[in-house]
Amino acid sequence: MKIIVGDTASLTRVVTDADICAFAELSGDHNPIHLDEGYATTTRFGRRIAHGMFGASLISAVIGNDLPGTGSIYLGQTLRFVAPVYLGDTVTAHATVTKIRDDKPIITLECVCTNQRGETLIKGEAVVMVE
Repeated sequence: MKIIVGDTASLTRVVTDADICAFAELSGDHNPIHLDEGYATTTRFGRRIAHGMFGASLISAVIGNDLPGTGSIYLGQTLRFVAPVYLGDTVTAHATVTKIRDDKPIITLECVCTNQRGETLIKGEAVVMVE
C-alpha cells in the first residue's frame, strides 16, 4: 500500500465498564475516578471517566491495524487530553497522514479522538516507522 499525505483511518468503540476495569487491571492504574462511582460523583466530572491512556490506546489500534498498519513501529506520540471520556461514550480515533519523510520510511500522523457529539477528547501527533 502506498501511503500519501491526507490518507486517513479511524476506529470507533463504545466505552464500557468492562473496558475500564480491564484497562485498570492491565495498566495497574486503579484510581477511583475510573472505578468507583461513589468517589467519582464527588469530583469535577460528576461520574466515572475512562483512563486517558485508554482513549490514546484507540489511536495505537488505528496505527497498528490500519494506517500504516501491520509492521508499523511507534517512534513518538504527543497527546493533549482535551475532554473526559465517559462510560457509554462512543469514541472515534482518527489518524491522518500529515508528513512523509523522503529520506526514511517515517510518517507523521495527526491523531484525534472525538465522541458521539463530535467533541474533541484527545489531540496529538504520532511519528511512525513504516514497514
